[in-house]
Amino acid sequence: MWPESAEQPRALRSGLTTGCCATACCVAAAQALLDPKRRPEASAPPRAQIVSVKLPRGKTVALTTVVQGLTKLSALAKTRKDAGDDPDVTHGAEVFVELALTANVGVCFKAAPGVGTVTREGLALAVGEAAINPVPRDMMTEHLRQIAEQWNYGGGFVVAVGVENGAALAKKTMNPRLGIVGGLSILGTTGIVRPFSCAAYIASIHQGIDVARANGIAHIAATTGSSSEAAIRRHYRLSDMALIEMGDFVGAVLKYLRRAPVARLSICGGFGKISKLANGHLDLHSRAAAIDFTQLAQWAREQGADSALAAQIKQANTSMEALALCRESHIDLAAAVCTKAWQKARAVLSQKAAPGPALEVWVVDRSGRFIGFAAGGEP
Repeated sequence: MWPESAEQPRALRSGLTTGCCATACCVAAAQALLDPKRRPEASAPPRAQIVSVKLPRGKTVALTTVVQGLTKLSALAKTRKDAGDDPDVTHGAEVFVELALTANVGVCFKAAPGVGTVTREGLALAVGEAAINPVPRDMMTEHLRQIAEQWNYGGGFVVAVGVENGAALAKKTMNPRLGIVGGLSILGTTGIVRPFSCAAYIASIHQGIDVARANGIAHIAATTGSSSEAAIRRHYRLSDMALIEMGDFVGAVLKYLRRAPVARLSICGGFGKISKLANGHLDLHSRAAAIDFTQLAQWAREQGADSALAAQIKQANTSMEALALCRESHIDLAAAVCTKAWQKARAVLSQKAAPGPALEVWVVDRSGRFIGFAAGGEP
């Protein structure tokens, strides 16, 4: 359970990525194997030690690690991930590395329990590779290279990265949909977890599109939540790989598809969210855009609403109340919103040389039932 929020506002605390944690484990294990001063006695109980990790942008951070299972050629090191104030599924999880010395020069990466394996094309890693992303690989390789150079070690390393309970935690992530099976991904581009990171979410959207394209999927559906996803999945019988959970980041989908196009895109979401897109917003979160009841009233007028209904819509408490008022008067506000949203999305997708994918917009109610649709000039 997350701790209760303080009454006074404070800055959110950053954390460290799984890639940073794995690098710290590599450092601790390599030092135990190669540095005589750090090598513990075989019979000594595991004890905590602080190691330093240099992040890609130059900052150095310190992590607490424990080395155990030490032999002449291998060691196991572990640390506990601190994701700061970000609601990361791996916050508090134990990240560990089984490091082995080998005669083969270089670094070989493997998946230990809790880390997944890539099974589909479209990711930054080849099929069959451990799900350890390129930047964490580079971080671990560079730190191991420096330690080897310091202690005149001429061999190489086998690095098996794992996460305690990682297979269960992975079910709460996008990994199964992306074709990463058996566990989590070891992630990180800066080494730092930014609380409630929009960049991380957008990166997962881009990754989902890449996987779909690489596996020959021509029709993808981008949805704002679980109800809209379930509705569009049932309607088209789409596979998991064709479904992009965009949340509030419709702009991330539309802009990315300009350079990574697919043949067909379905956007599906709740009435309030899609009304924000119709009003020109590409971030649908309440912090970035509010429901514009004056605009809803104007669209209702275009559909035949009288001035009294328009005035009621302007005073509505929620978008669903505005929609209900229109339904009572047989005004199809949902269809109007879908048409306006289609026009806005089409404008973002289109380029001078290419019109972009075939586009359609769907709206669902709170029960997941379709209540509005637009595709080109269709009603």
